[in-house]
Amino acid sequence: MEQINPINKVTLKDKMKSYTRHPGSLILLLLVLIAAALTVVTLLFLVGYVLISGIPYLKPSLFALHYNSDNVSMLPAIINTVEMVVVSLLFSVPFGVGAAIYMIEYARKGNKFVEVVRLTAETLTGIPSIIYGLFGMLFFNIALHWRYSMLSGAATLAIMVLPTIMRTTEEALLCVPDSYREGSFGLGAGKLRTIFKIVLPAAIPGILSGIILSIGRIVGETAALIYTAGTVTGVAGLMDSGRTLAIHMYVLSNEGLHKNEANATAVVLLVIVLLINGVSSLIAKRFEAVKE
Repeated sequence: MEQINPINKVTLKDKMKSYTRHPGSLILLLLVLIAAALTVVTLLFLVGYVLISGIPYLKPSLFALHYNSDNVSMLPAIINTVEMVVVSLLFSVPFGVGAAIYMIEYARKGNKFVEVVRLTAETLTGIPSIIYGLFGMLFFNIALHWRYSMLSGAATLAIMVLPTIMRTTEEALLCVPDSYREGSFGLGAGKLRTIFKIVLPAAIPGILSGIILSIGRIVGETAALIYTAGTVTGVAGLMDSGRTLAIHMYVLSNEGLHKNEANATAVVLLVIVLLINGVSSLIAKRFEAVKE
């Protein structure tokens, strides 16, 4: 079989000639490569440091169902973390996705209300988490009489991640071609049916990316939850005070009595975050494959 040589293939020699004629391009390429290398090295260093510092201290007693001062178990904190993620997403995902659908599919272009909502979401994104914690304590704990509870913490975190979910969903909906909508309308489908049967399935990978970012922030949050959910050990119900895995690690480190257990907790927290990101990425790829 005759081999076909590509006519537009750029060789290394051609690249060097191009960089010689345009030295600015070479400088930019070097800066990009250096930035990429520094990012990879920093990530590997952090992951390696956490694993080396924590893996030797992982032991079965850290996964006991009941916490005490001897075993310093992290299993109740893991269960509380899962509960916090689920409840927070139940609050934030419907509102975030619904707001994005309204702004893209229903609101008129140039709507002043939509501009105010977008400006508010961008402002909320830059507010420090401790401010959310103080607001949650004053509003949910005191004004609504929810006290220190998982529900107060979940409601506070839902407000924190709501702008992220809303903005990523909005961008995902904007990326769906208008031809999808026009084709659905041409076949006689209504507005609501077009959104739920055509537009949202095509935008699911982008929506999932926002949810992944939100889960990462919920799992790693400490400042807001200290003021709203508290630091009580043990498996907590919705109206009970409890600590998540990140708060558990913070408390152990702050006490100074269980540094090794805190390092082991950091390993588990890192593994959980990586697993969540990996599973979410697989789900997003599966949806993309089905869409294609």
